[in-house]
Amino acid sequence: MRTLLLTLLAAVLLMLGYELAAPAIERALYPVRLVAMPKPRTLPVPVEGVRARALRDTWGGARGAGRKHEGIDIFARRGTPVLSSTEGIVTQVGTNSLGGLVVWVIGPGGQRHYYAHLDRYADVKEGMRIQAGRVLGYVGDSGNAKGTPPHLHYGVYDIGGAINPYPLLRCAPADIAAASAQAPAEAPDCQRLPGGPGKA
Repeated sequence: MRTLLLTLLAAVLLMLGYELAAPAIERALYPVRLVAMPKPRTLPVPVEGVRARALRDTWGGARGAGRKHEGIDIFARRGTPVLSSTEGIVTQVGTNSLGGLVVWVIGPGGQRHYYAHLDRYADVKEGMRIQAGRVLGYVGDSGNAKGTPPHLHYGVYDIGGAINPYPLLRCAPADIAAASAQAPAEAPDCQRLPGGPGKA
């Protein structure tokens, strides 16, 4: 009888221990699962209220000191919320000379998402796990954009370096849904971009 009681007590303690440890285990495993997820084929526009068709491809444009533009500029009113385009982990909330106030998020497939020229930060901190759509900050003109129209500089970085986010943003899920309901002749230009509807 005593052995049975000790066995039951041990089982209860193990179950309670697992219940208490499960959140910590999940937090520890999330970065591994995040990097193992497939890289997004489409992304929502990371500025509240800006539609994909309003974007202009500014990738590769000449910048000072022989630099090329490694991202896309998304113009909006100062203070417009900047949203995370993916779930992930905030890896940096800080400043640099080019981007001014910036937030970095590591997302699915290990891609790093860069949000720059912010006016101010939202309530985010390094190490925070976030969902897509989380407010990271607000559109501004900090860094080397001081005095220009307020905008978000949005960049996506993969293992090989910067990639052009424009095609991913042009084929945002809402555009894909709308395109699938239209006749091919009326479909938006994201139909012809890599990762668009009907593409592998």
